[in-house]
Amino acid sequence: MARPMGSVRLKKTNPVTLAVGAALCIFIIYFLIGSSAPDFSASRKATAASHPLSPPTSPFRKPTGGGKPKPPPVARYNLNNVTITPNPLENRENILLLTPMARFYPEYWDNLLRLSYPHELITLGFILPRTKEGNAATTELQKRITKTQKYGPEKDRFKSIIILREDFEPPLTSQDEAERHKMANQKIRRAAMARSRNSLLFSTLGPSTSWVLWLDADVVETPPDIIQDLARHDKPIIVPNCFQRFWNDEKKEMDERPYDFNNWQDSPTALDLAKEMGPDDILLEGYSEMATFRALMAYMHKEDGLLHEEVPLDGVGGAALLVKADVHRDGAMFPPFAFYHLIETEGFAKMAKRLGWQPIGLPNYKVAYPLALTI
Repeated sequence: MARPMGSVRLKKTNPVTLAVGAALCIFIIYFLIGSSAPDFSASRKATAASHPLSPPTSPFRKPTGGGKPKPPPVARYNLNNVTITPNPLENRENILLLTPMARFYPEYWDNLLRLSYPHELITLGFILPRTKEGNAATTELQKRITKTQKYGPEKDRFKSIIILREDFEPPLTSQDEAERHKMANQKIRRAAMARSRNSLLFSTLGPSTSWVLWLDADVVETPPDIIQDLARHDKPIIVPNCFQRFWNDEKKEMDERPYDFNNWQDSPTALDLAKEMGPDDILLEGYSEMATFRALMAYMHKEDGLLHEEVPLDGVGGAALLVKADVHRDGAMFPPFAFYHLIETEGFAKMAKRLGWQPIGLPNYKVAYPLALTI
């Protein structure tokens, strides 16, 4: 018998197929109505700071999940409780040791390890340029840091170490001594140095810091007690005398010569020169083309003089420079512009004096630069 036209016979569906289809539908619905943004809170926990003021400075994130979230912590610091005394060792005062670095000298790091001040009270801060030399210096610095902080004796390990990279192009491609000291390069070079120092200072100065020791990367020899020796004078700004060791062909023996001419007492000649300058011009020291006749601390050294003899200064260098943290907190920084016709560390000394802080020099207390082979 023929079937009526239009009738359709349905095949019975397998129950397993129905179950798979239902599961697939549930998964699609869950996917569509679920959160469209993935939750990275678990991965963020590894990089988020456990304390809003502790490095790394990742933003503090409120915890996710059920329940009422805890508020971010509030840190309180009473700067009146931060001591800055002539006896920093007895009072367990924190030292911030800062170094702008373009080249890495192994002797510099070895000298740091010889410092007698407890390393657990010293925070190191570095800033390096984004150049080929800067990259190489960063690599070598990180190797020495790892060796000291991870594998070295406990007494050698520092409280913390911060490495920054400059966020601007360096004005000079070479760090050779002859190129760095050309008079024509001084304003742009020292302006860049001032920017580096300011970036390093403002990024690392903490509320518990008592003293800031600026130490150039090419200062490879200091007395082990330099922090205690300089702090005992209880001066807001104090600098030792910087020399360079070299082989003297005339004497056929090792010798030393003055090296840092930025520690000076002003002169009437220099003040008169400044009066004739334009607002953006700067005075430079140590160049015959600009004779200032200032009294240079480099030439005040006496072999039989008192080690801790003090002299007042109007300009300072940054080779080795101990500063009470309150001086920087007062606003004394390193001007990258002409400040009373001075720039960088010399401008810092002028700014500090304007704020009421008198720089002091120790002409008979010496630190040394790298070895030079010829006169």
